[in-house]
Amino acid sequence: MERSVIGLNLCPFAESVYRGNRVRFRVSPETSASGLLTELRAELIGLHAADPLNCETTLLIHPGVLTDFLEYNDFLDVCETAVAELDLEGELQVASFHPQYRFAGTQAEDIENYTNRSPYPMLHLLREASVERAIAAVPDTDEIYRRNIRTMRNLGHAGWARLWRD
Repeated sequence: MERSVIGLNLCPFAESVYRGNRVRFRVSPETSASGLLTELRAELIGLHAADPLNCETTLLIHPGVLTDFLEYNDFLDVCETAVAELDLEGELQVASFHPQYRFAGTQAEDIENYTNRSPYPMLHLLREASVERAIAAVPDTDEIYRRNIRTMRNLGHAGWARLWRD
């Protein structure tokens, strides 16, 4: 978070929430997709019930399951279904981060994929109201994506590796 997301300003909305200790980091012990789904559902319910002043967002980190990106990517449909089944559409959404993250139309090692790469597979649970407020505060949200690509291309693989040497 501190070196890449905040340090490179990949998400201009992350720093205040992180520095305010309003990010819940949940490391899952699960080793099966069905177990992870059960935990995801509980985290969605918990985040929805939590006071946003205390818990704005949740990172559900799951190092023991869905380590293959294609399986993980398929699981994202299951996440959307869970949000709908819990009647949380319009309230919460799930964003995706994975060590092998790959945007459609890119090669596996294209540096722009690293904007969504993480040390372990994780699901980022977000409040839609927070996303809407953040979007309203930025004149051109597409510029964030374009700037992130420029940042990563300027940094390159060597610069990315330097971030993690300390």
